Amino acid sequence: MKNANEIKFLKNRSIIKFEGEDFLGEIGIDGRIFKALTLARISVGVISQQAIENGLSILVQEADSEKAVNCLIDEFEAERKSGKVSQIYSINNVSVLGFVAEDFNKVLAELARNNVFPLLLNQVASEGRVNIVVTSSQDEKAKNIIESEISKKPKTVHLAIIGHGNVGKTLIEQVLQSSEEIRRRKKIDLKVVAVANSRKIAFNKYGFDANWNDEVLTAESPSDVQELIKFSKENQLENLIVVDNTASKDFVHNYHALAENGFDLVSSNKIFNTLPIEEYRKLRYTLNKNNRRYLYETNVGAGLPLIDTIKLLHLSGENITRIKGVFSGTLSYVFNNFSLRDDKFSTIINEALEKGYTEPDPREDLSGNDVARKLLILARELDLINEFDDINIQNLVPESLSSVSKPEFLTRLGELDEEYQKIKENQEPGHVLRYVGDLHGDLQKDKGELDVKLISVPATSALGQLKGSDSIFEIYTESYGENPIVIMGAGAGAQVTARGVFGDILRVSETK
Repeated sequence: MKNANEIKFLKNRSIIKFEGEDFLGEIGIDGRIFKALTLARISVGVISQQAIENGLSILVQEADSEKAVNCLIDEFEAERKSGKVSQIYSINNVSVLGFVAEDFNKVLAELARNNVFPLLLNQVASEGRVNIVVTSSQDEKAKNIIESEISKKPKTVHLAIIGHGNVGKTLIEQVLQSSEEIRRRKKIDLKVVAVANSRKIAFNKYGFDANWNDEVLTAESPSDVQELIKFSKENQLENLIVVDNTASKDFVHNYHALAENGFDLVSSNKIFNTLPIEEYRKLRYTLNKNNRRYLYETNVGAGLPLIDTIKLLHLSGENITRIKGVFSGTLSYVFNNFSLRDDKFSTIINEALEKGYTEPDPREDLSGNDVARKLLILARELDLINEFDDINIQNLVPESLSSVSKPEFLTRLGELDEEYQKIKENQEPGHVLRYVGDLHGDLQKDKGELDVKLISVPATSALGQLKGSDSIFEIYTESYGENPIVIMGAGAGAQVTARGVFGDILRVSETK
């Protein structure tokens, strides 16, 4: 007895399309087609008669396609002259997949989600059997998708990791270490098939193992998104996710092309979500049109479930009235320590730099731009149309030190000490300094008010009790009134960020 899960797979076929006006209902037309092809010793498989009765599609061996077309042109010469038959032509390089599916619509949906659209299909209702015809450039991919659906075997998800610095490297290790358990628990087979840096990209269609770094070192392909798209098509890879772990202003402009070529997007890169609103909305349109997903939970709060919480509240109709918090793990560490210790401000900055909490140039953190980007990302989750220029940002670096070289800035850090000591001493008793992002105003309008600034808060408040390099976010809503939803925890670091990115990968994979 044949296995019900077995897929009949026929390659090297051609479709012969036979089109004309209102003649297919006539007695004898089908007979003439088959008789002509039989006399020419061409094996025939009828696939589909078009519902509007102006066409017939016949399947033949690819080697016989030219002969079949010529044979039918001869047979219907009179009808072609009278215009009754409009055209007879072949579509080559196709494959047939025959299978039994309990839920054929789900199979079709999975194929469509992977940009596979059958050229023809027919169903034998009594047997529950389906035959579909796809182009040979997508037949292996179609077979894998169908197999996964009808046999309930683990679904393969192909990952392209862009950027293998601290977060990217940690993420690859996490995926490799967890892959067996994820296959067993979630029936998802994660394969890292591409790893790129700014110069080159390495490919492995079977999935990288623990030696992935050696393959990147010896890779010869230039780091180009078109190379990645070409690789995915040539190897007919299904369920594609590209993971952007860079901070690149350039790479984000590839998101459109990736979404249009079958990739879902996961990103820890904040740049895209803070581009001009027109560009931001254009990608949302591209994602909807191509049925793609784009997740970026780690854009704000690293591994904390912040964006997801705000999305759910907003989608449920909850009126969010304010979002306020310490968004930067770096500046959290700086002001948590500066507020409690007698050390100079420059001493704390140098300490944070040595511990790897700051960017190589601490001015990137002290400028407030990183906090501002995060605040803007949250504003846009509430459908506000604010732009980056709308944000009031208190830059912690004086103008005199803004444009000097990094080495010079680091030698002149002591120039900040007097000002920040004064700010610290001028606080009310029992207060501490915090650098906060604050989204407020009437958030039911098109735009909110966005402030990024250094403030003084009671040491006993939620913001005041922050420790180490933790982040804290207070979400105020109409229903909760004066009692905000508070999300607090490690808001920075390669491990937690990579874990957050990994969570987004699994969320996308489970909806595939």
